[in-house]
Amino acid sequence: MKQIAAAFVKAKREFSPALKTSTNPHFRSKYADLGACLEAVNDALLDNGIAVYQETSEDASGVTVETVFIHESGESLRSGKLHVPAAKHDPQGFGSALTYCRRYSLMAACGIAPEDDDGNAASKATQKAAEPAVKPFDLNAALDWVSKPGIPLEQVKQRGRQAYAKATNDEDRARIAALVEELEQAALAAD
Repeated sequence: MKQIAAAFVKAKREFSPALKTSTNPHFRSKYADLGACLEAVNDALLDNGIAVYQETSEDASGVTVETVFIHESGESLRSGKLHVPAAKHDPQGFGSALTYCRRYSLMAACGIAPEDDDGNAASKATQKAAEPAVKPFDLNAALDWVSKPGIPLEQVKQRGRQAYAKATNDEDRARIAALVEELEQAALAAD
């Protein structure tokens, strides 16, 4: 458990926020879908020798998911099971509950939060959750993160898009875009 614990702490320092890129059609609110949640943590986990997968369990009333982290050393870390009842007992109802359960199991296991919460759709709750504190944008940290040595070009582009989305002014966005273009040209020249 020692190796995965150390690697997970390092990975957590590199997690990015789960960007709200999807719209809930019922509430017309933005939320971070499963893809955005995976995108927020997957590169950092893999860069530190950790793969994430999710186990599902048979359940007549809904879905049960457990997020599991496995380290290249063979050690693993389990997050505990999360159950979400299906609103409708048909394929769409179970599919919706599964996606919701996978997303929230991953966020809980990684300790990340979405920028917007669509939990009202599943729980019918009407109270709005408090917004998480937002760290100020640090251009130098973003540039270092985008250009981390040894990451594949596709990850450079992905990180560049994430940093660009978090930038707070046009000057910072331009510097990020220029860095990604420079790294792309260098990669092409190396091939």
